[in-house]
Amino acid sequence: MNEKLNKEKLLELYNLPLEELFEISKKYIFKEFEFCSLISARTGKCSQDCKYCAQSTRYNTNIQTHPLVSLQEVKKAAEESKKNGAINFAIVTSGKTPDEAKDFGELLKMIKEINSLGLKSCASIGILNKTQAMQLKEAGLNRFHHNINTCRSYHSEICTTHTYQDRINTCKYVKEAGIELCCGVIIGMGETVEQRIEMALELAEINPQSIPVNILTPIQGTPFENYFDKIDEENILRTLAVFKIANPKSSIRIAGGKKARLSEKNLILAMKNVLDSAIVGNYLTTTGYSPQDDKKKVIMVNRKLKTCR
Repeated sequence: MNEKLNKEKLLELYNLPLEELFEISKKYIFKEFEFCSLISARTGKCSQDCKYCAQSTRYNTNIQTHPLVSLQEVKKAAEESKKNGAINFAIVTSGKTPDEAKDFGELLKMIKEINSLGLKSCASIGILNKTQAMQLKEAGLNRFHHNINTCRSYHSEICTTHTYQDRINTCKYVKEAGIELCCGVIIGMGETVEQRIEMALELAEINPQSIPVNILTPIQGTPFENYFDKIDEENILRTLAVFKIANPKSSIRIAGGKKARLSEKNLILAMKNVLDSAIVGNYLTTTGYSPQDDKKKVIMVNRKLKTCR
């Protein structure tokens, strides 16, 4: 991040007319646009109390839960994602840590299978210790995904069963192991504009290769089920732009909520002026655009789509 971009300067940029803000952010976008995809390899029955999450056992959300899927199911989903233009394919599992389900060995096999298909493997499997990070590296994991979710000052309003520092430590272990880091946030959870600026600065300190930005899709049964009015589309665009300016070398990736919380017009504006990448297809417990729809948008804004090796 530019040393001169402190909280006051970023807040000043955030409040510029949107066209002026985009003129700055688009200077930093990458030449090629990247797709990634995921599989919810284990869904639900999570012990944590994250107030946004449909997968927590503490809330009655009536989602369909399942244990870890088979290696063949992961392979099939990965092959389909590659056909749809994805570069990275992520295994995502519910739970605080991979230890809780005692299936870490199976996850290592899945990583090797994804790599064998010519995709870049990614995993989002919870809070890690140093040993697990090294085992993932040895299995050939390309990238680990672990969000901070929000800024340090707001974390206790989101979750009480693990700390912000637990998440920071995981990011540290991943980078020390030599694995790429994907680390982002969820916006629209009641945070202030100033706290969104704090997120941008804290992510700049972490310096991940990829920053996925999720927009809260309120799920019935969670404490945040009525949080539809906590952020509007203009502030979503402003947040994305400031994240890009604060993190010019990181890929800003639009993730969950892009269909539910952004109009197609504003998503296209973001792709043109801010974004470097997107998660395509469906998410964990919500749906998204089809890969074909997202490809059309990339073409519409004259961006080149990155392809697999």
